Amino acid sequence: MRVLLAEDDKRLGKLIQYMLEQHDIKVEWVTNGSDIYEYAMYTEYDILILDWMMPGENGVDACARLRQDGYQKAILMLTARDSVEDRVTGLDAGADDYLVKPFEFEELLARLRALGRRSTQKIQQDVVEVGEFTLNRTAKVLKKKDQVIQLSPREFQIFDLLAQNIGIVVPRDIILDRIWGLESDVSSNNIDSYMKILRKKLNAGDGQSVIKTVRGVGYKLEAGA
Repeated sequence: MRVLLAEDDKRLGKLIQYMLEQHDIKVEWVTNGSDIYEYAMYTEYDILILDWMMPGENGVDACARLRQDGYQKAILMLTARDSVEDRVTGLDAGADDYLVKPFEFEELLARLRALGRRSTQKIQQDVVEVGEFTLNRTAKVLKKKDQVIQLSPREFQIFDLLAQNIGIVVPRDIILDRIWGLESDVSSNNIDSYMKILRKKLNAGDGQSVIKTVRGVGYKLEAGA
C-alpha cells in the first residue's frame, strides 16, 4: 500500500510515517497543504491521509478540489475537529472516512485496511476510456479501438500518467520524477525522445497527435485530438 500523508505537526507526522512503514506501508509525507493537490494528481497513491488544518491549502479544501477534478482514490480526513458539523463538512468535501485526534494507532491501521480493500476492488476494474483509446492498468494493455498498441513498460507508464491528467499539462520534471525518479540520469532530451516514439505508436500515421507539447513546460493528453 502506498499512502500520501499530509500533516504539518512534524512530531506526529514523523511518528505516523514510522509506524506505517513498520507495517510495510510506503509513506510520502508533506507538511504544507499546497503540496497535496500536485502530489495526489501526479502520483499513484492507494490512500490520502489529510490533516484538516494545514498551512497553505487546508485538507478539506484540497479534498474538495481533488474530487471536483475527478480524483477517485480513497481519502481519510485526520483532524482534531470532532463536532458532527465538522464531520459532515469533511465527508461532504469528498472524504471516504474521518478519524479524530487523538486516536489509537491500531484504529488508523484498521481504517487504512478497510479503505485499501475498497481501492483494490477498484483497481481490479481499472479500465479507462481516453477518446478512442482504452487503457487497462491491470493488464498493462493499451488499445486503439480494437487494436492493441505495443508499448514498452516506460511508454505505458508515460501514457498512463498523461491519461490520469487528461487535458492538464504535466511538467517535464513531474514526468521525470514519477517515471524514472529525480536521481536518475534521464534528461529532458530523453523524455522528448520517448514522447516522439510514443506519438508515432499512438498515431500510426492517421493524423494529429493526441499528445501536445507545451513549449518550455511539458506535455498534455487531449482525448478529442
